[in-house]
Amino acid sequence: MTDINLVSVIASCSLILATAIAFAKATDIVTYPRPVTADDKRTQYPAKLLQLGLSKSGEPFEIRSSEGIMLQGRALKLLELGKVVDVVWSMTSIDREKKLLPVRVPIYKGLIGWRLPLIREIDQRKFAAISHLDLLKPLFAGQGHDWPDTVILRKNGFQVSGVASYEGLFKMLSQRRFDYFPRSIVEIWAEAANHADKGIVVENSIAIKYKTAFYYFVNKGNQRLARLLSKGLYQAIEDGSFDRLFMEHHQEILNKAKLEQRKIFTIPNPILPVNTPLNEPKLWFELKDLDKAVGPK
Repeated sequence: MTDINLVSVIASCSLILATAIAFAKATDIVTYPRPVTADDKRTQYPAKLLQLGLSKSGEPFEIRSSEGIMLQGRALKLLELGKVVDVVWSMTSIDREKKLLPVRVPIYKGLIGWRLPLIREIDQRKFAAISHLDLLKPLFAGQGHDWPDTVILRKNGFQVSGVASYEGLFKMLSQRRFDYFPRSIVEIWAEAANHADKGIVVENSIAIKYKTAFYYFVNKGNQRLARLLSKGLYQAIEDGSFDRLFMEHHQEILNKAKLEQRKIFTIPNPILPVNTPLNEPKLWFELKDLDKAVGPK
């Protein structure tokens, strides 16, 4: 082979290699907010579901937590600015959907709107005596000052103390600064366990229910991530892997909640966006599905 031919072959191989590299799919890194505590179990399910959805999107993704700890309010603001984080999971509202792009698959199948009260253990009898909603509304509930739930409860006539610090809510409850702290059934059991030393327990007779959704949110300019994540989540719904992961993480807490034995106070959600997919039953968990979903109690 002449030197000219050898050079030609090497050049052709280099061109082929360069072309292959250029068209190879790079793995996208998707960053979510690092939780406040390393053992925060509330982060485990949404992070696993995020991984599941992206794995079924048809594109290569890797998820990572941010280097620094982030409270929800800061994480949402940074996401709006397109900085540090690529996705945040949070409850939807009209205001949030104006600022951020929602992936409209309720990651908790609506369970985030089933609220049980965290109370002081010594107050169990007082709450057990509440037979209708008008007896609950005059009591003071604690909530994060910037949470959508605060708006929902206030617009329904509840007395609500807005608090800036998440951990401060448990301290203030134990100090009788308010009467109860309504929490979703997907969060409440871990929180009760983490704060049992303060005399805080899950109230055992009441549930407040309103329609709402916890979504993955991305920056308005990240249409590609929203489209691929939605595609992957719907694929997981269709092949059953979404529900398997959901029940793996929630069957025990559904059994504990004993929703069918509670007085359920249903209230409207005035800040629920009109595009919420309420007409897709496969996306939502309902009380009538409880027995077949959770099995023997």
